[in-house]
Amino acid sequence: MRHGKKINHLGRTASHRNAMLSNMASSLIMHKRIETTVAKAKALRKFVEPLLTKAKSDTTHSRRTVFSTLQNKESIKELFDSVAGKIANRPGGYTRIIKLSDSRLGDNAEMCIIELVDYNDAMLEAKAAGEAKTTTRRSRSKKKATDAAAPAATTAAPAAVVSEEAAAATDAPTETLKEGETRDEKSGEAAS
Repeated sequence: MRHGKKINHLGRTASHRNAMLSNMASSLIMHKRIETTVAKAKALRKFVEPLLTKAKSDTTHSRRTVFSTLQNKESIKELFDSVAGKIANRPGGYTRIIKLSDSRLGDNAEMCIIELVDYNDAMLEAKAAGEAKTTTRRSRSKKKATDAAAPAATTAAPAAVVSEEAAAATDAPTETLKEGETRDEKSGEAAS
């Protein structure tokens, strides 16, 4: 029984699987993107991301550790020279899997592209264009000028309203009605 065994064996022995993933990781580092099946890409992501994290610290120990896994001098040189510089500020998630719409002709396997995130120029340009277009349609300079004038106008307006109400109250004759008298609304005279 294979209870609790989470890795996908990919129909291979352990040594064949490790050799295949090592070869695919070297190809991914050298070419920055490869086309493969979805199952292999998911297994490769788990295999290569710890290596990329290890490559962030360029020490002799980390070089030897990564070389023991990849066994390819050219990919080690590429990884520690150019790739590590690009992924230095990224806390993880160095690869992206993009599923393709067409399946493989022979066995109808789902195909995908696995790539290094920092090397997809089209997506990086689209992201930069999206960040650059954060302005609104209205100009902010006009809004700031009206905002500065608006508080002064609002403080002056209530004072003017209060003074007009006070003037109207003083100009109007004040008369008091005796008990039982009502004011005639049309003429404004007191009626008994």
